[in-house]
Amino acid sequence: MEWLFLALASAAFLGLYDVFKKRSVVDNAVIPILFLSVCCGAVVWAPWVILGAVAGEDAAPLAMLQVERLGWVDHGRLLLKSTIVGVSWILSYFGLKRLPVSVAGGIRAMGPFWTLLGAVVLFAERPSSGQWAGIAVTLLSFLALSLAGRREGLFFHRDRAVFLIIGGTLAGAASGLYDKHLMGTLGYRASTVQAWFSIYMVLVFLPMMIGWWRRWWPRGTFQWRWSIPLIGLSLLVADYLYFEALRDEEALISVVSCLRRGGVLVSFAAGYLLFKERNYRAKTPCVLGILAGIVLIALG
Repeated sequence: MEWLFLALASAAFLGLYDVFKKRSVVDNAVIPILFLSVCCGAVVWAPWVILGAVAGEDAAPLAMLQVERLGWVDHGRLLLKSTIVGVSWILSYFGLKRLPVSVAGGIRAMGPFWTLLGAVVLFAERPSSGQWAGIAVTLLSFLALSLAGRREGLFFHRDRAVFLIIGGTLAGAASGLYDKHLMGTLGYRASTVQAWFSIYMVLVFLPMMIGWWRRWWPRGTFQWRWSIPLIGLSLLVADYLYFEALRDEEALISVVSCLRRGGVLVSFAAGYLLFKERNYRAKTPCVLGILAGIVLIALG
């Protein structure tokens, strides 16, 4: 059951990733933040890609960082993953800029519901009864957390930022199912997927960065913040742990995806301590429900 602990560790870093995103996008231009954060990830992985191509896979000092040599079909598959994630990030970043991090995290956390549906249909996954109960408790708690946002004047049926977050969540769920196919069915190394994904993300966002730089559309101003590189670095750790969890043949994408959304506990705490968000008396039971669901999943 090592994959469960990997998924929980991934959730913690994913929560930090959301905090660094929120800190970066407040009163700041989104496109350059996205581009610089993915460049940080590409810079970290580029030496391992070069080493794998020049010296061979067995030359890597650390086996877990070995990057396989790929064919054109393989590169196409990983470029597709980067494109799906790029769509998810664009929608999510613009939504997060306009919403409290605790509410945005709650909406994003509904992703496991869609991932669960896809996993049952596409991969014939069958979680245990205890895990089903944990998933149900977690999703209901996420829904309650989202509804608590109404006390902050957020009406989901007419708020544009809410629809952006929902769109990003659906794209993220599609990416999660595709990850299971890449890691569990096709057997790619976690390091290989993450390395080329990080590099292709630069290519995905480069046209938008050029457009922003040349003012092809009305845009906001950009301010450098040290939280920007931390976005890329925290995501590298979160994704690596996530990919390693999916490599386990016993790993259930529906459970891994649900556990990953436990990162909302980190963003919830940050919203209160760092961003001074309101309405925590109503949100606290929802977060405790999330924690209870995670425990049920881990023990199921």
